[in-house]
Formats: sequence, C-alpha cells, structure tokens
Amino acid sequence: MPTAFEFSQLDHVIRVVERVGDAEVMPHFLRLKASQIARKSSAFDIVTEVDRRSEAAIASRLLDAFPGAVIVGEEASAQDPSLIASIEAAALCFIVDPLDGTMNFASGVPLFGLMVAVVQHGETVGAVIYDPVCRRTAAAFRGAGAWESQADGDRMALKVAQAPPLNEMHAIIGTNFLPEPQRTTVSRNLSRLGMTNWFRCAAHEYRLAAAGHTHLLFYNRLMPWDHAAGWLMHREAGGYSAHFDGSPYRPFHTEGGLLCAPSKSAWNEAREALLSSF
Repeated sequence: MPTAFEFSQLDHVIRVVERVGDAEVMPHFLRLKASQIARKSSAFDIVTEVDRRSEAAIASRLLDAFPGAVIVGEEASAQDPSLIASIEAAALCFIVDPLDGTMNFASGVPLFGLMVAVVQHGETVGAVIYDPVCRRTAAAFRGAGAWESQADGDRMALKVAQAPPLNEMHAIIGTNFLPEPQRTTVSRNLSRLGMTNWFRCAAHEYRLAAAGHTHLLFYNRLMPWDHAAGWLMHREAGGYSAHFDGSPYRPFHTEGGLLCAPSKSAWNEAREALLSSF
C-alpha cells in the first residue's frame, strides 16, 4: 500500500463508483419491488438490495486496487458499528455510501447518488460523488480543488457562491434529527433566511453547495458516509464549515452538528441566526 494516496489514484476511485452506479444501481431504478426493501432504524431509514449489492461491488473493486485498505461502508457499519472507530487510525480508508438518498430511490424520485471519501490517518484527502441519473461526477482532492465532469467529458471547476445578506441566503436544512429544544429554536429561526429546503440526499445537497447553487448546509446527524466526501468537496470549492460549537469536523465525528457556508463570516452570521434563542 502506498504511504500517501496520490492525486492520480483518484481517477481509479471515480471509475469504480461510476461503473457500479451504472451497472448495479440504475438498472433497478423504478423497478424496485417491496420485497427488496427493508426497514433499519425507522420508517425513513431503509435499506434495499441495491444498497447492499452496490456496497459489495465498490468494496471488492477498491480492495482489488488497494489491498489492505479499510472499507467503512454504510451497510457494513449497520451490522458492525465499531467500523467507524477504525477511520481515525487507518493508513488508508475508503468511506462508502453505496446509495445515498435510498428513500428517494425507493420512491421513484431521481435524487440519489453514490459517494466515496478517501481518508488517511483520519484526514479526508479525496472525494467522489456520482449522480448516475445525469451521469455526472463531482470530485475533490485535498489541496487540488473540486470539479464536476459530465458524461461527454466536459469538466468545470466547482466554487461556492458569494454570500448574500442573511435574508437572501438559500439553505438546505434538515431539522428532523435535531434534539429538543434545539429543533424548535432552529425551526422558528428559519424565516431569517431567504429560502430553505431539504432534498433527503446529501450527495445532491453537497454538490449544489460546492457548485454555488445554495449557500448553507445545516446537519445534525453526522454519519461519515453522508458527510466525509461532501465536506471535502465543499471545502475545496472554497467553503467554510465547522461543528455548531466552531470546532473542526473530522470524518470519524458523529456528533456536534455541521454547518457549511461560503465563508467564515457567513458561517458566523448563519450560526447566530439559526441557533440563537433570541
């Protein structure tokens, strides 16, 4: 195993994710049967046979190319939660969300994606988010920026938006996982912003923010497969993010909330507006 994951190696990860999305996910979209869907922790938290097959295919292909790497997949971690603890010390770790937006996928809504984060010694160094419906891939590498590629080969750099005044900011905010009384506080404060929504799919939400199409992302539940790749992409696109208390996010953190903004000043303004009880 190489001592450092190289920029050139990200291309292989991209190809793996794209091929699995095309071969294992898209053939089953709009063709999923009720018998192929199972409930995990709640009616919203579901898993399909497609999630499991996609994760197994990604893990197998990554291990073929990077023997000895640690794979932390969403579905494997559901069976063995201790896998998350291996992220911090692993010399090379791939965090895999084999089908982000499973509820959308199962509902026939074309807002889902596949995500892989590359982590070395607890630091996220690479990210891939693939939209198999539109066949576009967003990627990032630490210190090298973020970009999006189309199926025809066109490629563009990703850059976060300039922050407008608070009352014009667009935000993607999911309040359903917030504990009380914080949930009530944040819900009451949403009117301070220009617009809020939630796509039920972090893959698309992070891509929108990194491309400058929305200003704020606000999350409470921090599972690594939902956030590690998107967090790096947003940062490499010029954004600023931190836990609600201002401390830096790490891919093995599962608590503390996460707020992403175009800049530190916009982050401070948004945090004050959303979390203050005045």
